[in-house]
Amino acid sequence: MAVIRSLIGSDTIKLGDRLLADFGHGEVAKITYPTELATVKTGKNGNTIYVQNASGFQASLELKVIRGSADDKALQSLLTLYRSEPTLFVLQNAELTKKLGDGTGKAQSDTIILTGGIPTKQVEVVSNVEDDVEQGLSVYTWVFATSDRVLA
Repeated sequence: MAVIRSLIGSDTIKLGDRLLADFGHGEVAKITYPTELATVKTGKNGNTIYVQNASGFQASLELKVIRGSADDKALQSLLTLYRSEPTLFVLQNAELTKKLGDGTGKAQSDTIILTGGIPTKQVEVVSNVEDDVEQGLSVYTWVFATSDRVLA
């Protein structure tokens, strides 16, 4: 049985033309897929229908940046722009890339490409009197029309 090693390298997260860098601690970006890619229904006599669900290509991106940072201000300006005139908002694309090494000197990139995104929630923040570090973060939620993954 082969042993698999994965050395995790630097991540890059880009929204539009901006390379984001003002991250706090822990989980700084999370992509989720709220809808399944397909629906499968089996009926009488085992007859089965398979239907692709176009909404399954949508991706939700949660970004956690340092509150008050340059990235926070840039993301807030996009949110404000969308809220003030949604019909004039320019859809944004995002790229999240993680470098992966195999322990033998070979490396590859795991890139998620998100297209056609808009901010979908107000900024989430925490206020706490017990030294909770989460109060130093601004949390942005975006939804993108499509998502693709490239391993290269």
